[in-house]
Amino acid sequence: MKTLIQQHAFVANESFAPLALRIAAGIIFMAHGAQKLFGWFGGYGLEGTGQWMASIGLEPGYFMALMAGSAEFFGGLFLLLGLLTRATSTVLAFTMVVAIAAVHLPNGLFMSNNGYEFGLALMVISISTAISGAGKLSIDNILNARFK
Repeated sequence: MKTLIQQHAFVANESFAPLALRIAAGIIFMAHGAQKLFGWFGGYGLEGTGQWMASIGLEPGYFMALMAGSAEFFGGLFLLLGLLTRATSTVLAFTMVVAIAAVHLPNGLFMSNNGYEFGLALMVISISTAISGAGKLSIDNILNARFK
């Protein structure tokens, strides 16, 4: 008899649509996480990001930078692999809600004004993959086949 996790976490989805979303979002999330964690791609690393987060009221700043950076970097990696996709996508959607509410919402919709347009798109992708699962070519589907 399957456990609750086996029944729901790795439910197979034979569509290619989630794969396309996973690849794009995974790359984007990993890059943003790498900016926060490692200072790559023009980012400020944990110290700089932590100071900025503290300055906008997200305290303790270093810890918040570590949490956001880790969610984005490792969440993006898990999306690329299709590993624990539903749980990962839920964490990433929540991360985007916080980013939108804490940073972008007062600036309106458009990215040109530092608005929430991009965060909203990433949040919706995350919600979509949380609902659909990983799709084809994923570790989740390999694990699902083993649990049968």
